[in-house]
Amino acid sequence: MEQKVTFESDGLKLAGVVHTPADLSPGSERPAFLVLHGFGTGKDGSTPEILANMLCEWGYVVMRFDFRSCGESEGEHAWIMCEDQVEDVKNAVTWFAKQSYVDGEKIGVIGHSFGAAVAVYAGGVDKRIGAVISSCGWGDGESKFRLQHSSRAAWSKFTKMLEDGKAHREKTGKSLMVDRWDIVPIPKHLRGHMGKHVHTSFPAETAQSMYDFRANDVIGDISPRPVLLFHAADDSVTPTDQSLQLFNHAQQPCDLMLLSDIDHFPFSVDSIRARDVVKGWLDRHFPARAG
Repeated sequence: MEQKVTFESDGLKLAGVVHTPADLSPGSERPAFLVLHGFGTGKDGSTPEILANMLCEWGYVVMRFDFRSCGESEGEHAWIMCEDQVEDVKNAVTWFAKQSYVDGEKIGVIGHSFGAAVAVYAGGVDKRIGAVISSCGWGDGESKFRLQHSSRAAWSKFTKMLEDGKAHREKTGKSLMVDRWDIVPIPKHLRGHMGKHVHTSFPAETAQSMYDFRANDVIGDISPRPVLLFHAADDSVTPTDQSLQLFNHAQQPCDLMLLSDIDHFPFSVDSIRARDVVKGWLDRHFPARAG
């Protein structure tokens, strides 16, 4: 049911795990999904594994993988750049589509949080992606950070971090390393849902990359392929406003679903409501089996 794999992305070897449904007969192929993990984490543990098992249970072939510089994949430690991760998704699609058990015309992407922003952007620039599901994602880095660092003092501290990073690079030729919680604050009671291989510090360039990243600019290009924007109605990590922004920039078919009584890791707490929402949407727009 699970097989470890590797594939190339811009000369780097990326690590993945492919999940195949129990009823997949030899020689047959199925619609497939790529599962994209969150900021500076990896494919193993919590949301990525939960989503992969959930989708496989529903009949899809699924691959969860580590972006470059994350988990078991190659790349400079913690050098997380949004555009690089989009390239990793495109290269994952190329590799996945060649597998005999995958319907290469029906490969969707589902991402959570940071991975959701990457999923939307990848869907906007790669026409081979058949469907996009964004879970608690974001569309505009600057406005996201302004809400995550909402007080005047917090915003001043964050922007100074970006400025210090640029100055440090110009002076030394090296990166200024910064704490992950200074980039993306996460309440302590939610941090246990982040999974394995969690980076605790990043180069300041990572924060700048996120600040400049705008999935809003390309989500409209996904149409006529379907998009689901799924978000906690009161998200304590990624502001719910971000999915509203994405919806306002999207073209149809695009559905926006906000659920109450969940927070930033809805699948990690095994929310039946979250599963039902995604399953119903998939059955309508991107079914695993004909009929």
